[in-house]
Amino acid sequence: MSENTQAQNLEDIRAEAQNDIRALRDEISALDQSSLDLILTRARSHYAWKDTPVTDEQIRRMYDIVKMGSTSMNGCPARFVFVNTDEGRERIAKSLKPANLPKVMGAPLTVIVAYDLDFWKKLPKLFPHDDRRPLFDGKPEYTEDTAYRNSTLQGGYLMIAARAIGLDVGAMSGFSNAAIDEEFFKGTSLKSNFLCNIGVADETALFQRLPRFDFEEVCSFA
Repeated sequence: MSENTQAQNLEDIRAEAQNDIRALRDEISALDQSSLDLILTRARSHYAWKDTPVTDEQIRRMYDIVKMGSTSMNGCPARFVFVNTDEGRERIAKSLKPANLPKVMGAPLTVIVAYDLDFWKKLPKLFPHDDRRPLFDGKPEYTEDTAYRNSTLQGGYLMIAARAIGLDVGAMSGFSNAAIDEEFFKGTSLKSNFLCNIGVADETALFQRLPRFDFEEVCSFA
């Protein structure tokens, strides 16, 4: 394929992408308040769960939403382990603080949100128009910083995706990352970030909503 043909193909792809986002804006200008309530403003973190399974179809649907979320250089460093068996929960239990044990053991699904330190090796697939691998090769601190930050972002997408399809979530950091890594990722390039329980919540375990900062307390202009 000639350089001129390649350049034209890229221009055609860009034009298609630009037309697609214009069509999206014409179709949906903003979420209504009910949608915002469902995913954030009235949603709650949950600690107890009803005996309702999360189906494989729902898991795959969540991932199909998450994978479209933006990450730096489209690196997509997050890796997700969907734990929905008693055996898997027992493996997670080894890492938990005592107060968090019933939260996981009672959840129909616990997701280990992890990140791959070798994510950059997949950039030719995910970022094919420019080779960005030299930015990461031999630079472990920058690589881990990028992977950790962007996997956290993808974990946030997962929480919103779960709520968007009608499920509830409860993210957790009260566990030993070293124990999870030893149990699930030993000998691999993966490291754990945080846990997230997902299912249909038992709302009777909720307490009052805790305070939030007002805009003037934490926001500024420059």
